[in-house]
Amino acid sequence: MTMQSDIIAAIRKIPGGKVATYGSVARGAGYPGAARQVVGVLRRSFELPWHRVLGAGGQIKLRGDSAVEQRLRLEAEGVIFRGRRVDMTRHEFKFPRKRAWARARRRP
Repeated sequence: MTMQSDIIAAIRKIPGGKVATYGSVARGAGYPGAARQVVGVLRRSFELPWHRVLGAGGQIKLRGDSAVEQRLRLEAEGVIFRGRRVDMTRHEFKFPRKRAWARARRRP
């Protein structure tokens, strides 16, 4: 699998009513530190639950109408905001930890 397909698979795992940060999606896909690549994948891909991916601390990073649409979509899924940020203690999706030894044991 490619980095893009791993990131897409991670984004698709986020259930309704839950959110994840760009960084946690990157870690969940197996690419810690690749938050910018997550942004790039979201810009190029369609049919993804893009509104469930937020900036650090649960903040919407989009601007203008896109930010309003993202907030409305999240609120429709029951996500609660505290000011401009999502209540991450209630709504953060935790990706399962990938074990280093399991990845090392994989064969091409």
